[in-house]
Amino acid sequence: MKLFFQQKFLLIIALWMVATSLLGGLATKLGPWYFALIQPPWKPPDWSFGVIWTIIFILSALAWMVAFNSGASQPQKNKIFILFVLNGLFNVLWSVLYFRMQHPDWSFIEAFFLWGSVLAIILVMWPIRKAAAYLMLPYLIWVTIAMRLNWETLVLNPGAY
Repeated sequence: MKLFFQQKFLLIIALWMVATSLLGGLATKLGPWYFALIQPPWKPPDWSFGVIWTIIFILSALAWMVAFNSGASQPQKNKIFILFVLNGLFNVLWSVLYFRMQHPDWSFIEAFFLWGSVLAIILVMWPIRKAAAYLMLPYLIWVTIAMRLNWETLVLNPGAY
């Protein structure tokens, strides 16, 4: 029974990772509007974003598995599940706002919710297993960098949205 229980959660975690990355990828449209934006000189090359997000999603899935397999109570597991669902929604929403709706101003505001969802996951995982919380730190760092990039794009492109 325990093996089935673990497999069920592995499937849920894998589905979260795949769904969030696919929906976020589909929402990301690098078209004429995006390429016309003035970008800060320190912006990573466009190809690197897919690599970075893949690593972040793998680390997040590992963090989720570590937390679930570390004696988390059912209420803790429920919190983690809800937080990852919210995080996935915020993650996809950011891409929709920025790339599809072409509103980096709205995506910047929304990014605070994305950042907060990652921090909430870390804080819930911390008492369960610190290693799980540490696996989420690259995600928090990357969202912080992305927020700075989003902000600088706003400053460099007044009226482009």
